[in-house]
Amino acid sequence: MSSTVDTVDLVREAEEHGHRYVAAFNAGDIAALDTMYTEDAISVWEPGSPLSGQARKDALREFIAQKPKMTASLRESHVTADTALLVVDWTIEMGTEKFSGVGLDVLRRRGGQWLFAVDNPYGEQ
Repeated sequence: MSSTVDTVDLVREAEEHGHRYVAAFNAGDIAALDTMYTEDAISVWEPGSPLSGQARKDALREFIAQKPKMTASLRESHVTADTALLVVDWTIEMGTEKFSGVGLDVLRRRGGQWLFAVDNPYGEQ
């Protein structure tokens, strides 16, 4: 059984994953972004079209090449020993375009690190 301190630490670590992701995203650091996902992670870059494997990686690279800038704030989190569900409000700006939404992310803790298992920025739809 986890103590309250352990749970608080796990929540903080899961939240920090989001901060690191936004920093790498805004820096265009594809290598850092790739390390933040499990090998079998699923991303939903278009509503209703989940991607995994090389297709997921390629779609992220293509999007990051457009030099978007993201802000994100954690609305809600539910964390267990090795799994976290995060509800995140996000905004992305690319030139004159601005997009926003509510993401639903599932993280898995592996080797002491939180990694995306499911990255769904369109959790509201």
